[in-house]
Amino acid sequence: MTLDTLFGSIPQTVPHYCLETWKYFDKADALGHKIKDSWEHFSGKEIIEKVKKFALGLKHIGINPGDRVALISENRPEWTFADLAILSVGGVNVPIYTTQAVEQIRYILEDSGAKALFVSSKKIWKHAIAAIESVETIEKIIFFDEDAIPEGNLRVMSLADLEKRGEELEKIDENTFEKLLSEIKTDDLATIIYTSGTTGEPKGVMLTHENFASNIRAITAGLPIRSTDCSVSVLPLSHIFERVCFYVMSCNGVSVHYCSAFEQLASHLNEVKPTVMTAVPRLFEQVYHKIVKKGMSAGGWKTKLFAWALDIGQKYWDYKEKRIPVPATLATKHAIADKLIFTKWRAGVGGNLRFFVSGGAPLSKKLSYAFWAAGIPILQGYGMTEGCVVSANRPDDKRIDSIGTPFEGIEMKIAEDGELLVRGKNVMKGYFNKPEITAEVLKDGWYHTGDIGKKGENGHFYITDRKKDLFKLSNGKYVAPLQVESLLKQSPLISQPVVVGSGRKQVGALIVPDWETLKAVLEEKRIDASGTREELCANPEVVKVVQNEAVALTRELNDYERVKRVYLLPREFSIDKGEMTPTLKIKRGVIDEKYSEAIDEICGS
Repeated sequence: MTLDTLFGSIPQTVPHYCLETWKYFDKADALGHKIKDSWEHFSGKEIIEKVKKFALGLKHIGINPGDRVALISENRPEWTFADLAILSVGGVNVPIYTTQAVEQIRYILEDSGAKALFVSSKKIWKHAIAAIESVETIEKIIFFDEDAIPEGNLRVMSLADLEKRGEELEKIDENTFEKLLSEIKTDDLATIIYTSGTTGEPKGVMLTHENFASNIRAITAGLPIRSTDCSVSVLPLSHIFERVCFYVMSCNGVSVHYCSAFEQLASHLNEVKPTVMTAVPRLFEQVYHKIVKKGMSAGGWKTKLFAWALDIGQKYWDYKEKRIPVPATLATKHAIADKLIFTKWRAGVGGNLRFFVSGGAPLSKKLSYAFWAAGIPILQGYGMTEGCVVSANRPDDKRIDSIGTPFEGIEMKIAEDGELLVRGKNVMKGYFNKPEITAEVLKDGWYHTGDIGKKGENGHFYITDRKKDLFKLSNGKYVAPLQVESLLKQSPLISQPVVVGSGRKQVGALIVPDWETLKAVLEEKRIDASGTREELCANPEVVKVVQNEAVALTRELNDYERVKRVYLLPREFSIDKGEMTPTLKIKRGVIDEKYSEAIDEICGS
């Protein structure tokens, strides 16, 4: 039986897809996670048993079809076991980011009417307790880690206890689990994922089993994923991109290894040596700048060799991108650069990577060229909570600055005003408890994404900006900040840029420098770099160094789009300060209000 035949022969639900494919591939290392210094693996059969017992345990404590069960945890096996257990009893998973603000956690729990809640650890409980304790609908709080269980709280229980209750129910009727699975319908609600909300309160996106199942099949048909592949799961599973891709990986027999924190990623890559993986541009930007910083600080001939290799890589992939034969001399130089420099890049991501799939935001062409030149293909994709994963480049059909072409069964088109519209079985049912807002974005079956884009002659789609992020200068000209920011991110001097100027005379940028790199450059230029970050931000000579970089990077844009002045900030924008969403998107309204005086200073009032 082929995988496609298997998909067609079982009910179109997430539990059926995952459980049947784990059984089908029967891998000893279907899932893996690291405990202290060693890796622990779960076989397909072990995962199925865990899901079954957790699901029966949920049934035992009164979770019924349609009940909402929230889940707040970092990436770990229990996240998956709990997720599929919730879905297997017909429940609705409400995932919450571990970095979500307390007020938003409370809102999500109350708005969803969560009946139960999974909490992973003592750290997460400490962060969220103020939100959780006031929610009256929650009847049970189930802890992954036993040492996190608070004393004297009658609503709490351990995951081990939940598992025991499942075993008790199975002894009464060993067919209970199969009966529960058989009652799930394709159009049943599977999850409510609350959007991170760059403006206003979060909206609960309702996704059905069909939304997920259709997406799993479409991506499986579109990308060359193999059962011999292995992957590292580092993006939060509470995010739609990672969650869908996790389902896809699992349903294709890929061995998935959890990474619970970004600081563990380097070691995990070296140990797991993944062949396929998902990531976001911020990860690539950090890796790129780290590599460049190390290469350019080597000194002497090593620095010259590194700079030469980067230049050769850019030229090589410019030919490749334009479908022009690469000159023999350039191909030879690239082969030399690959042997001397780029092999080390590949080793840094494990040495076996066939391709990354990138989503969440645009990745600059310069960074894409660098990774492709190093033999690390990045396939940019596109999606959103409301429509799962919509499109991607393919290994044999790619345009580095595009979001690729839609997956099978998904339609994309550009509206008259430039907005990208999406239609297909992947598109959400609507926003929970918000029919009016649902009607605003779902029209005639088309989801209005809010992204501005275009379709190229090659059939590929391109995103230029967010509709709501476009701002107008006082001269009436519109500026697309994402496009400008993608250029600024190419600089190793710049960690976080936010392009500003709405209603002002000219474009400016609030910039958080990469302080280590900037201080090294200041020392080279014999500019005093000994002060505090605040003092350096106020130093005109320091500002001029970063400003010159920003001006140079945006020189090719229209005059009104170019960054004229910059304002330096000592600390990165953060989720805790309300400046970013849990998915690391800038809240532009918050930034504009918080830094209005600085923006007036560099852009003119």
